[in-house]
Amino acid sequence: MTLSNTVGYDSNENQSSVEKQPIRPILKWAGGKGQLLSQFQKYLPNPLEYNAYHEPFFGGGALFFSMQPRQAFISDLNEELIEVYEIVRDDVDKLIISLKKHRNDEQYYYEIREKEPKKMKKVERVSRFIFLNKTCYNGLYRVNKNGKFNVPFGRYKNPDFVNEDGLKAANKVLQGVKLKVGDFSQILKRAKSGDFIYLDPPYHPVTATANFTDYTAIPFGEPEQKRLAEVYYELFKKGCQVMLSNSDTSLINELYKDFAIKKVRAKRSINCRADRRGPVNEVVVISWL
Repeated sequence: MTLSNTVGYDSNENQSSVEKQPIRPILKWAGGKGQLLSQFQKYLPNPLEYNAYHEPFFGGGALFFSMQPRQAFISDLNEELIEVYEIVRDDVDKLIISLKKHRNDEQYYYEIREKEPKKMKKVERVSRFIFLNKTCYNGLYRVNKNGKFNVPFGRYKNPDFVNEDGLKAANKVLQGVKLKVGDFSQILKRAKSGDFIYLDPPYHPVTATANFTDYTAIPFGEPEQKRLAEVYYELFKKGCQVMLSNSDTSLINELYKDFAIKKVRAKRSINCRADRRGPVNEVVVISWL
């Protein structure tokens, strides 16, 4: 399939007019794309040739913080996650003051983890989220069926949960960005022809025992993967440039067989067995090649 008037983005082309200093994500996130940015570069559309940027599975937002698009719509089903970016955008100074009150101590960690977020003020709730994210085991975000965060203490020597410079840099990039909690299908109402959409859903499990999709209390299984593929096709029909990341499985390859499927190598560390961590194949599905 092809889409007219779209080309891959060469980082050396139009460099003077689009070059920006990339910043690192402010959160650890399972499946974060920071390590894949260099492999993505040759597939990305030219920033001057798309309108708005949309990312409905935002997570850590590595691609967004690298590209820093002129106009962006960010969403995620995880309400606490979106609230983090709202506070970083709107009230970063108070957030930094709150983060400085935390300490890297195991007993303190569990005391903070057991607090009921809904009973906290918004800045303190976000401060709790970031502290737990930076000090929990392996940077996981995992909740039980009741939606309660349940990851154990990570035992890091000096975790940077304040990260003042990073938060202030993210604050600048997030100015003017639209943030929303919602299902990925809502993007069909917002995206217009000429927009660029990046989809980074919970991955389809490679094996029956590799099913880590508990980013919210709502599962993301095969029915959701199929529904996402339908949304991908609809976005393409609208004239959007769509790019999707997922695992290299027979289901994903079949769902997107009508589009260009590129393979990338990623190092994944979220596995209960250390001998099963390491480089794996992932796919990038691109609508305009």
